[in-house]
Amino acid sequence: MTTAHPVSRYPVPSLDDLPLDIQHRIHEVHAKSGFIPNVFLVLAHRPEEFRAFFAYYDALMLRDSGLSKAEREMIVVATSAANDCPYCVIAHGAILRIYAKNPLIADQVAVHYRHADITPRQRAMLDFAVKMAVRPQEVDDDDFARLHTHGFSAEDIWDMGGIVALFALSNRIAHLTRMRPNDEFYTLGR
Repeated sequence: MTTAHPVSRYPVPSLDDLPLDIQHRIHEVHAKSGFIPNVFLVLAHRPEEFRAFFAYYDALMLRDSGLSKAEREMIVVATSAANDCPYCVIAHGAILRIYAKNPLIADQVAVHYRHADITPRQRAMLDFAVKMAVRPQEVDDDDFARLHTHGFSAEDIWDMGGIVALFALSNRIAHLTRMRPNDEFYTLGR
């Protein structure tokens, strides 16, 4: 956390002042990653919302699914880019690079996923996810049929939509709070 640049335009609570369950979650993340992602600190400003956000995050991003962990992160990066959310593009771009074991993929997906080095299946997935992010009212049965031809199940498509929805919320909170990406994210997976 850089002191010259605030993490958020809202107050960031002291870890010691947080409820024990939130302290525990933050300490687990710190132990695993070596730093505390700023999203944890910023969302801790409102503990009930912190719990709700991460409960839905866990339900979507950690569940057994027909989507790989890297594919889930591709959805986050592509839709966060469509929503101009630097925090989520940078943070989840780092996670995507790690899961995909590819130092280039996150930048390709963030800048122009249609030209990224991804499979046709992944492109169909991102076409759908970005459409859900920016023109959800246009989603129709043809979109589902196209995804089915690429081997996605109805449950996989629900996962895609849920990830898009959760990160629409995340993107907007990141903008609201002016959430700053941790410096550590820029070099992870490179």
